[in-house]
Amino acid sequence: MDKDTLYYFIGIKGSGMSALALILHDQGLQVAGSDIDEYTFTQKPLAAAGIPMYSFDAANIKPGMTVIRGNAFNDDQVEVAAALALGDQINLVTYPDMVENLVKQFTSIGVAGAHGKTSTTGLLAHVLAGIAPTSYLIGDGTGKGVPDARFFIFEADEYRRHFQDYTPDYAIMTNIDFDHPDYYTGVDDVRSAFEDFGNHVKKGIFAWGDDEQLRKMQVDVPVYFYGTNPETDDFYAKDIKRSTTGSSFDVYYHDEFLGNFEVPLFGQHGVLNSLAVIAVAYFEKIDGDLVRKELLSFKGVKRRFTEKQVGPVTIIDDYAHHPSEITATLDAARQKYPGRELVAVFQPHTFSRTIAYQDDFAKSLELADKVYLTEIFTSAREQAGDISSKDLGAKISKFGGIVSPTDVAPLLDHEDGVFIFMGAGDLQNTEFAFEKILANTQTNLQ
Repeated sequence: MDKDTLYYFIGIKGSGMSALALILHDQGLQVAGSDIDEYTFTQKPLAAAGIPMYSFDAANIKPGMTVIRGNAFNDDQVEVAAALALGDQINLVTYPDMVENLVKQFTSIGVAGAHGKTSTTGLLAHVLAGIAPTSYLIGDGTGKGVPDARFFIFEADEYRRHFQDYTPDYAIMTNIDFDHPDYYTGVDDVRSAFEDFGNHVKKGIFAWGDDEQLRKMQVDVPVYFYGTNPETDDFYAKDIKRSTTGSSFDVYYHDEFLGNFEVPLFGQHGVLNSLAVIAVAYFEKIDGDLVRKELLSFKGVKRRFTEKQVGPVTIIDDYAHHPSEITATLDAARQKYPGRELVAVFQPHTFSRTIAYQDDFAKSLELADKVYLTEIFTSAREQAGDISSKDLGAKISKFGGIVSPTDVAPLLDHEDGVFIFMGAGDLQNTEFAFEKILANTQTNLQ
């Protein structure tokens, strides 16, 4: 890394970009960047670190900079165009290029998967950072750079095959699913992308054993499966006990008993993610008692089952935007809040995903006691489509209607419910509007 250059991030508020910017800042490098003017949850730690953030403007790009180009930006974006015009006067690199630069410096573990990669990356980073010097890049915008780190933990995103050239020592693969229908042609195409990534892994892959696509994967590196089946999985959990405070389970590597572990996590995915972390630690010869202690103190990652209480009402905020993720989130909510009414508030994310998965969305949302939808969140690539939230709602027997930041009144009918707000767009605007009305209602009752 060059301490004489300014590392300038085009799209610095992106979840991966903001985390990477924080890592470079922690390493003592000069960092700045640009993005949209609207507030995003990722900018708070950037501001706290004193990292300058600007509006997009060609004038921001100056000779001598190292410009990191966010994955979302084409050549005609105003600052990318300015950087390209300067040619050799600047160093223009991509986000994956910069991540790979870090991958090569440490014992690195990349976490990939259509679902669960952020939660697993966060859990792995928490555990290893409590035991040894560890740098990490998490997809919720969290990043930390540690001098002389032993480990580098990072989230490896499959979208547009951005992860294909990473060369980590290990990889965790949580699952393969046909997400991103705007890019991939089908699940076979997704699996081929994971195989490309897997063939760059140096020492070993830890993969969820119940995923048939991961089982089909053809790679030239050892694959160790984790799950709950002693017959087919290398690392497996037995005697799983789920309660309102978390889960406990016994862990084995083949016939070797590794001990009993407890985690303050909910849902089956909490156990599986923990197994993957335990497997990595085992291969790195880390004391199981240290792993056990760190697992117990994990507090979660941003926008993954994040909870708050407003009077008698419990609100859970989650990034879930795919049917599998919705199922996992509602499963976790049932475990933690048995006997309470679960009210799902879901924002469909992009028209193409909603069309591709409409029946699966309806099936997964039926796991709640009542379902409300917001209008479909559009993207820069996709402003319209042949489906609406009303169309999706018609497929859900428990559908209660459409809500928005200016109309959350229907939600007030559920006085002591557990509200699970799920989506990857701007759903938090509706959530915050609901919280404000609840707070005002509580004040008036006092």
